[in-house]
Amino acid sequence: MTQVEQLAEFVVRARYEDLSEEARQQLKIRILDALGCAIGALDGPPIKALRTQIDDFGGRPLVTLIGGGRTAPDRAAFYNSALVRYLDYNDSYIAKNETCHPSDNLGAVLAASEYAHRDGKELLTALALAYQVQCRLSDVAPVRAHGFDHTTQGAYAVAAGVGRALGLDEKEVANAIAISGTAYNALRVTRTGSLSNWKGLAYPNTALGATHAAFLAMYGITGPMEVFEGNKGLMDAITGHFELDWLQENLEAVRRTSVKRYNAEFHSQSALEGILELCTTHQIQPEDIERVGIDIFDVAYHIIGGGEEGDKQAVRTKEEADHSLPYMVAVALLDGEVSPAQYAPERITREDVQSLLRKVVIQPDDTLSERFPVEMPCRITITLKDGRTLRTEKRDFEGFHARPMSWEQAVAKFERLAAPYASATCRQGIIDAIAHLETKQVEDLTKLLSELGG
Repeated sequence: MTQVEQLAEFVVRARYEDLSEEARQQLKIRILDALGCAIGALDGPPIKALRTQIDDFGGRPLVTLIGGGRTAPDRAAFYNSALVRYLDYNDSYIAKNETCHPSDNLGAVLAASEYAHRDGKELLTALALAYQVQCRLSDVAPVRAHGFDHTTQGAYAVAAGVGRALGLDEKEVANAIAISGTAYNALRVTRTGSLSNWKGLAYPNTALGATHAAFLAMYGITGPMEVFEGNKGLMDAITGHFELDWLQENLEAVRRTSVKRYNAEFHSQSALEGILELCTTHQIQPEDIERVGIDIFDVAYHIIGGGEEGDKQAVRTKEEADHSLPYMVAVALLDGEVSPAQYAPERITREDVQSLLRKVVIQPDDTLSERFPVEMPCRITITLKDGRTLRTEKRDFEGFHARPMSWEQAVAKFERLAAPYASATCRQGIIDAIAHLETKQVEDLTKLLSELGG
């Protein structure tokens, strides 16, 4: 049996009853969090461009677009996934050499579940499978160091979750995963150097392609069964050999994911919590700051601190701002928060933040790097112009899997993000539907998502 056939067996055999009560609750929190991010992104310029394209191109009105309208399932997977991703505020999973955002899978799994008229239990099971596949491949088969993007593992995850939601058999699921895994090996340049809109659209594009692959498999199209271990397959071409016995896997990976407290790149969360705690404790005035020094683990330094993925003090766009630790620290010091408002174009270019971010110095620290990913540690030192020095050290943040976000905290975040776009009645309806998802049909939720103002 090939790896992909074994994975397909795992996908088809999985049951809602295999999920622990904690995993079920955490999945509901992730769905609420992701949909809050999606609703809060409805006015994003790239989102508007995507909606114009969908309206122009059309598509059979089979499934729901968040915010209203209907289209074909693969296009809905792309659009709704783009909404979840655009703010860069949804959940994260950290392995030693890879980071991913498993709720990126929701748009595709939701579209497939609605198309197939699934109930809430099946949605939760299919989403749990997508989480499990993506997180476990991130653990054993990282691709970042080889120049590939984390959407590479996502191609397997989306196909697995969508295949399950569609009710495909083992052969069809294997073909769906094989087609998708072969076709979508994306380059890491998406997240290095001068960042573009594609940073937020790369995974939605994978969601579109993997959903399309699952439908191809449903109609009898076959894929290469040796996509993992074969000649020029994933192991041979990118990752090297790895061991993963899919039939020994469970559905609990969601419990090791984390929910962002701040609207900022995941590896910044501890540093931002520390900065804001120092501000509150010492009533720091930004004009009194001489220097902000942050010692941090090497992964954060390389991705958002000015290491191998490029200069982080040249910040002109949202995509650059939410991947620049100097910018995020500076705007936190000035505004006392890091939310979508901190990425408005006029906020990014204002002189106060552009000047202050140049006083933020990021350095990697070997001892902190050794503690990652069990922790997300950092040391912060703020030097004031009067000679005083303020210090703090963080090991993680509120929302990290070791300090998980509660349902009540998730509801509060959802309310902040969704309030400008949905009435109180609609927001409460969405919250209640997710809270009791195991008793609902997926259409019950998507109907609410299509009528946000009601």
